[in-house]
Amino acid sequence: MSEADMTADAPSFAPVPTSATEAQVISRPSLSYWQDAWRRLKANRRALISLWIVVGLLLFTVFGPFVWRVDPDDQDLDQISKPPGPSRIATVATPFEPWSGVLNTLGPLPDTSVAADRLLAPAELVAVGEANTQAVRLSWQPNRTAPGASGWRVYRNLYHPAPDHALGLPVGEILNPAETGFEDRLDLEPRRYFYSVLPLDAWGAESADYITLAVDVKRVITAEEAVAKGLADDALDLAPGDSVELAFHPLGTDYLGRDMLARLMHGARVSLFIGIVASFVYVAFGILYGAAAGFAGGRVDQLLMRFADFVVALPFLLFMILFRILFGVESGDSGIAPMLVAMVLLSWPATARLVRGQILQIREEGYVGAARLLGARSAWLVMRHMIPNTMGVILVTLTFAVPRAIFTEGFLWF
Repeated sequence: MSEADMTADAPSFAPVPTSATEAQVISRPSLSYWQDAWRRLKANRRALISLWIVVGLLLFTVFGPFVWRVDPDDQDLDQISKPPGPSRIATVATPFEPWSGVLNTLGPLPDTSVAADRLLAPAELVAVGEANTQAVRLSWQPNRTAPGASGWRVYRNLYHPAPDHALGLPVGEILNPAETGFEDRLDLEPRRYFYSVLPLDAWGAESADYITLAVDVKRVITAEEAVAKGLADDALDLAPGDSVELAFHPLGTDYLGRDMLARLMHGARVSLFIGIVASFVYVAFGILYGAAAGFAGGRVDQLLMRFADFVVALPFLLFMILFRILFGVESGDSGIAPMLVAMVLLSWPATARLVRGQILQIREEGYVGAARLLGARSAWLVMRHMIPNTMGVILVTLTFAVPRAIFTEGFLWF
């Protein structure tokens, strides 16, 4: 250290003031309870990140439906159980017209004496017309080298049946051997299907021989359907062969074709409403109930706590069912009101017990006795001094009450 650094000026050795007023000067302003809590929260990085995550979820839930204006109950039957980001282009097609099928009038009559193991698969299997999501039409020619089929069975699979001969889902059975055509309209999606056709004997037994055809199904939509879904203004503006962009679903769709993002926002609104409103109401009631019991003490305290024990013993699920009947909630209706009432009426005793225990300790403090001697009213004393000093316990209780209410709501929806 240099000599210049060791040199101190005269004010550094000035005597400390002995004035009582100057000695009691506060070096920095005092912090309120919430200011100190915010200061501690900002110092904890993980807690601050969690806070912003919660704020983001609240903004997503409250303001998301104003941005993504999709009805969560609307069903898009052209996009059922779709993952995020599927192909959304559909080709305009003419309305569906029934197909009369294919009759092979020149084929041989069935021979009921031919067993299934001697029957051969059709000689040829082709797709008739364009295969689209309206219908897939198949036609085949019987094998004339080994006639005798009494009928046909058609299978559909997502994968090629070889090598384990897994033919997939049976989509049709034809008992007329002269009818060599089939129309599939069962839940078709824009993808590749493998159709297999095999002959049947007179007793309905299948032959081990079959023929398979790979068919690529194209997504189509009629002009009237496009107008009904809001994809076009007028059906006259669309001609067969035009392309139409279907509705976009960022998170995909469910098994009924409903938008998952819209349903997520709607469900989050219900969960947060019940979790926050029910928790705040029954925690607030528990605070007042426990504070009154702890401050009064004696017989009043014993009577109030015995009633709280009685409420704890009541079965929540049974009362939830009774409230649904009382409110006249039918199957499929929203049961938010009876759920809120059941939670508020049956969930407050835990908070009341915690607050009562804290109040029993605080009422013996010296400042409480001093406030009584100065003529403070009991209600003002409890609300102004006692309850604020139990805020730590109250916040912890409220922190656990919100997810508990959300979990209860999620459980009851099932």
